[in-house]
Amino acid sequence: MTITILGSGAFGTALAITLATNGDIILVARDAKTAAQIDADRENKRRLPGYKLPPNVTVTDKLTGEGTILIATPTQQLSTILLQEQAALRNRPLIACCKGVDLKSGLGPVGLMQKADLGGPIGILSGPSFAKDIAAGLPTALTLAMSDDGTNLQNALSTPTLRLYLTDDWRGVELGGALKNVIAIACGVAIGSGLGESARAAILTRGFSEMRTYAEALGARTDTLMGLSGLGDLTLTASSETSRNFRYGLGIGAGNTWTSEETVEGAATAKAMASLNHGKMPIIETVAALVDKQITVQDAVKSLLNRPLKKES
Repeated sequence: MTITILGSGAFGTALAITLATNGDIILVARDAKTAAQIDADRENKRRLPGYKLPPNVTVTDKLTGEGTILIATPTQQLSTILLQEQAALRNRPLIACCKGVDLKSGLGPVGLMQKADLGGPIGILSGPSFAKDIAAGLPTALTLAMSDDGTNLQNALSTPTLRLYLTDDWRGVELGGALKNVIAIACGVAIGSGLGESARAAILTRGFSEMRTYAEALGARTDTLMGLSGLGDLTLTASSETSRNFRYGLGIGAGNTWTSEETVEGAATAKAMASLNHGKMPIIETVAALVDKQITVQDAVKSLLNRPLKKES
């Protein structure tokens, strides 16, 4: 089975490297110049330097062929891509490998694919994973959520170092992957502003409570949020400077400006969630206000600490 990966960022490139263990891979870049560079060097020097592509990875800027497509593009670009590439995507299994909530529609990756209605099975792949770990062949476990039986894909996408767990709770996987990025930003703010590890632990725990409350209200299962794509991904993202969302929060806390070209999905997700849920998710809404520079870190701390006392839930 040939797997096509649409999106040649760090994660898409890393998936191409590890999945080449199982068979031929087509890595689709979004422009001809990027495709030519990656193919010539057999390395994505801009997004994932130091990791060579195996010989059975074909690099192109044209989405053609048939079979399963893993979409590893930023969530904020997904709606446009689904529209632009609809002819090539139609009736093919589509697996989102991106996390977040679209600012314009309030939908996650699966919701956007459902709205596009391209006719094939859809799903989402998510969980605690850094692109460099996957590319290096370090042990990684992810969750694959499918709208129908995903056993064949689970087998096709699992490698000796990449273990996939299967679920039909796509909503839980989608929301866990989106919301954890926002909480990771908040944890970065805590460390960057010198609030300390105890503050980060409190934010991570209460932030996870917000994640569960919101996701379960929309029909997600508790066990999904407690699994790899929820608590597992949150634990990784909120505790390592390898995480761009955590680093973004560090910068906010320290008063620095984010200059990296890397996509920070948590920033857009925070704003999308805050617009939909006034007063229901204080940590997530506080992150949205910090991202938009509506409040200072000092104001954010004061606001959260002065909220009415309550029972833990």
